[in-house]
Amino acid sequence: MVAHQPRHTPAAPGTPGARFAVVDPATGEPFEEAPDQRPDALDAIVGRSHDAWRGWRADPAARATALLTAADAVEAAGPDIAPLLTREQGKPLAESYAEIARTAARMRYFAGLAPETERIADGRPVRGEIRWRPLGPVAAIVPWNFPLQLASAKFAPALAAGNTVVLKPSPFTPLATRLLGSVVSAALPEDVLTIVTGREPLGARLAAHPGIRHVTFTGSVPTGRAVAAGAAASLARVTLELGGNDAAILLEDVDVERIADRLFWSAFRNCGQVCMAVKRVYAPARLCSDVVEALAQRARTAVVGAGLAPDTQLGPVNNAPQLARVERCTARALADGGRAAAGGHRLDRPGYFYAPTILADVPPDSPVVREEQFGPVLPVLPYDSLDGAVEAANDTGFGLGGSVWGTDLDRAEAVADRLECGTAWINHHAELSLAQPFAGIKESGVGVAGGPWGLYGNLRPFVVHRPEEEM
Repeated sequence: MVAHQPRHTPAAPGTPGARFAVVDPATGEPFEEAPDQRPDALDAIVGRSHDAWRGWRADPAARATALLTAADAVEAAGPDIAPLLTREQGKPLAESYAEIARTAARMRYFAGLAPETERIADGRPVRGEIRWRPLGPVAAIVPWNFPLQLASAKFAPALAAGNTVVLKPSPFTPLATRLLGSVVSAALPEDVLTIVTGREPLGARLAAHPGIRHVTFTGSVPTGRAVAAGAAASLARVTLELGGNDAAILLEDVDVERIADRLFWSAFRNCGQVCMAVKRVYAPARLCSDVVEALAQRARTAVVGAGLAPDTQLGPVNNAPQLARVERCTARALADGGRAAAGGHRLDRPGYFYAPTILADVPPDSPVVREEQFGPVLPVLPYDSLDGAVEAANDTGFGLGGSVWGTDLDRAEAVADRLECGTAWINHHAELSLAQPFAGIKESGVGVAGGPWGLYGNLRPFVVHRPEEEM
């Protein structure tokens, strides 16, 4: 089935007044348009952001009040934002409301944080203090899987720290972010938060703009490398969250039926389009068929449909290129000898729907195991040796998260401690607190988001020395 194309020809990127089509993934058809910002307009946009920074950085109490006011406004606007988010992203409406709630909660959390002045005690008759200063205009570049939540994960700590923000959403999901930006900006001084939408090279130009002092990006590894290279020209700070290939290791004492629901939804929430979702399962060989069948039963009964339909549990894949990637990964796994215990095919209906898929008998070197499939497909692999399972879980270029599942919590924690990743869970997966650091290792990223670490990532130290007595 070929995705429907827009009925009109969009203007060339960067044309004055140009707009581009936004597609509803549940139909494959355009339903709205968004402004296609000219890259050459960024000089003026970043310049205004820098001018606004002078006043915004000066009053921490006013910043906290503004963020709290904006958080209330975001929640109040939920009935307007949520359906729009579902139309352009595809997720069930309840999940869109949950994303809005998380967005508001993050804003409140960072409104309550403030950097602490630290005294330097080194035995000298000098009083040294470490104070913290904001960086300046921040560029935030956000993907399409959680556009609002990830936007707030970038702009909330940046604004709380006293920076201004120029935020660019994915061209697949620009509309809800534009609406969110208008709601938040109403509580802020002019040009403190600016939303720019458009196709490439807008994002590349924003990341490389000499007036930007911090670039925070979530997306693919190749694009993250390009973002870092662009920011290097002006030596801007970079924070990169570049995805994951999280493994779940099931231990011999695991109760398969007890954990099956949690394990399934840890992989398939948001149609599997979650950077820290479970993307591979390693099960003891004697339990592997039970695990495959328990997960396959849930895949076969999950309700797949348009996000606005009240009974939908899984929506469509967000966009045609991503759907094609999911199809390629699955087809390769099946060609390599894998077996689809459930799914394994695109659904025969309009839109970008793919059947929830559980794969068995997949070779460990198959792309669906080695790479981040980022869709509703989950391979289950047997192991004979726990050491071998840990080695296989760590044998990836990614290092975002991982989990261990079993009855003996002490043993599970000991295994989790051997995982090479930024966050490890026991008997659950992909759950985060606003107060914790979120970071990956290896190709999963650079820098830290979340908690106080996210705030300090948007600040620089400023040291003041003064003698204890007049010299």
